Amino acid sequence: MHFSSCLCTLLVALVYQVSAMDTVIGLYGETVEVPCNNGAPKPKDLFITKWKYDNGDLLTQLKDQDASVIATNKYKDRVSMAENSSLLIAAATLKDEKTFTCMVVAGADISEYPVKLLIHKAPTGVEITALAAELEIGKPTQLGQCSAPDANPAANITWFKNKKHLVADGKGVIISSKVKVDEVTGLTTTSSTLQYTAEKGDTDALFTCGALNTLSSPVSFTVTYPTERVSLHVISKGPLMEGDNVTLKCKADGNPLPTGFNFHIQRKVVKVENSDSYTVTDVTRNSTGEYKCSIIDNAKMEDSKNITINYLDMSLSPSGKVMKSAGESLALNLQTNASGELKVSWTKDNGKLDKMPKFDKLTYSDSGKYEVVVTMGALIKNAFFELVVEGIPVIRQLAKQRGEDGQHKVLTCEAEGSPKPTVAWSVNGTSADESPYINGKISHKLTIVPTVNLTVFCTVSNELGQDTRAINVSTLFEEVRMDKQGSSDDSDTTKLVVGVIVGLLLATVVVGLAYWLYLKKSKQGSWKTGEKEDGSTEESKKLEEKIEEKLEENSQKVEV
Repeated sequence: MHFSSCLCTLLVALVYQVSAMDTVIGLYGETVEVPCNNGAPKPKDLFITKWKYDNGDLLTQLKDQDASVIATNKYKDRVSMAENSSLLIAAATLKDEKTFTCMVVAGADISEYPVKLLIHKAPTGVEITALAAELEIGKPTQLGQCSAPDANPAANITWFKNKKHLVADGKGVIISSKVKVDEVTGLTTTSSTLQYTAEKGDTDALFTCGALNTLSSPVSFTVTYPTERVSLHVISKGPLMEGDNVTLKCKADGNPLPTGFNFHIQRKVVKVENSDSYTVTDVTRNSTGEYKCSIIDNAKMEDSKNITINYLDMSLSPSGKVMKSAGESLALNLQTNASGELKVSWTKDNGKLDKMPKFDKLTYSDSGKYEVVVTMGALIKNAFFELVVEGIPVIRQLAKQRGEDGQHKVLTCEAEGSPKPTVAWSVNGTSADESPYINGKISHKLTIVPTVNLTVFCTVSNELGQDTRAINVSTLFEEVRMDKQGSSDDSDTTKLVVGVIVGLLLATVVVGLAYWLYLKKSKQGSWKTGEKEDGSTEESKKLEEKIEEKLEENSQKVEV
C-alpha cells in the first residue's frame, strides 16, 4: 500500500515535469550543452545524477565522483557531463533531436528534468542559378532560381530588387518554392524560382535572394525594349559663334540602342552608322536654322532643334594714325552689324569716356589714342585710331615779375603748339624752368638780372613755324634807387610820372589831329583835281607807321 502511494506520487511529479519541459537548440556539427534543471545549482544533499533518453541510460555521476558513461551505442564516445551536471553531446546531428532527461536523487527525493533538443543548421550558401539571358519589357520571364542547400529547418527564401523585398502578386512577380530532403543527413535544400515581368526602370537593377540572414551575390540583367522617343542635343560650351564646330547628338530611349541615325543638315540628309553624333565644322551666320535627327529605319521618329549662330561685325573710320591741324573738324563713323543687342564703350588713353567723342573744332588736348570696344555676349571686337593734332606754335602770354628776394626778375613765356615747341630767349639768364608738355601747352620761365632797360624777345618754334613776342624790362638798379627814397620822394616821383604820362597823351592827340587834317586836305585836293589817290594813300600809310612807332616809343617810356 505504501509503495503504491509512493509510486503514484512519483508519477504525478513526472507528469508535472514533462508539462514544463524545456527546449534547447543546438547547432549542427557543434558540441551541444543540455542543462539539468535549467542550470540550477546542485542540491546540498545530492546523491546521484543520471542522464537518460528514450532508448536507455547515457551516464551517471555519484556525489564527489567522476561521471561514468553507461551508453554502449553511438553516444558512447560523444557524451560527457559538465561541472554543473549539464549533458554535453559532441558533433551534433539531426538524429540527436530527441528528449533527454536529467534524474537527480537528493535525500529522499527523486526529481527528473526532461529537455527537448533541436538541431539547427544554416544553409551552406545562397546563390542564384539558371539566370535569364535578358529581360524584355512587358514579357514574363523566369529570372533565375535561388537555392539554399543543407539547412535545418528548411530555409525560407526571400527575393529582393535593389535591396527592397519583392512580394509575389501573381502578375509581375510570381515566386514558387520547393524543398528537398537529403536521405542520409536529413538536411534540406530549398529552391525558389522567380518569374518577373520587367519594366523600363529595371535597367541596371540588382536582384538578390536571401535566407536566414544570408544573401546571395547580386545579379543584374539586360532589359530590352523598343525605341519610343528620340531627342536631339546640341553639344556646346556656350553660345555658338561663327567659326565654331557644332556637335549634334541624337539620343534614343530604346535598348538596345539604334545602330545609326539620319541627321538633317540644312535640307541635306547625312547618314551616320555605329554612332549617335555628327559634327558641323566652321559654322557661319548662314548656318542658323532648324536641324533634325531620326532613326534610320523609322524616319517618323525624329526630333529637331533651332540653332542660332551669333555674329558681330564692326568697322571704324578713321583708323590707325590720324594727323589733323588745330581748329579743323574730324568725323567719326562707327558701323556695326550683329545678331543680338550690343554694348559699346569708348576709351581715350585707357581712360573711360561717357560717349562717342565728337570733334567739331580740334584742340591740342584732343590728341590721344581712342579705342572702341563692341561686345555681344561672349563676342568682343575692338578698333582704335591715334589722333595727333598739329599746329604752328603761338605765344599765349609773355609776362614778367620781380623775384621774391628783389634781386632778379622772372620772365614767363606760355605757348601752345604741336609738335612740342622749343623756347628761345633773346637774353641769357639763369634757372631756366620748363613745365611738362601737356595738351599742346608749354610754359618756360627764365630768371634774369637786368642792369639796363632792355627789350626781351621770346621765340617758340616747331617744324611747322614759329612765333615771337617782346617784353620791356627795366633795370633793377633804378628800381632799387627809387625804392630807397623816402615817402616825400615817392610822392614827387608819382607826380612826375603822372605828368609825363599826361604829356605823352597830349602829344599823341596832337599827332592824331594833324594826321586827320592831313587826310582831309588830301581827299579834298584829290576831289578837286581828279588825281589818283595812290600816292596820297602811300603817304598815309607811311605817316601811320611813324605814328605807330611814336606811340610804341611813348608806351615804352611810360613803362620804364
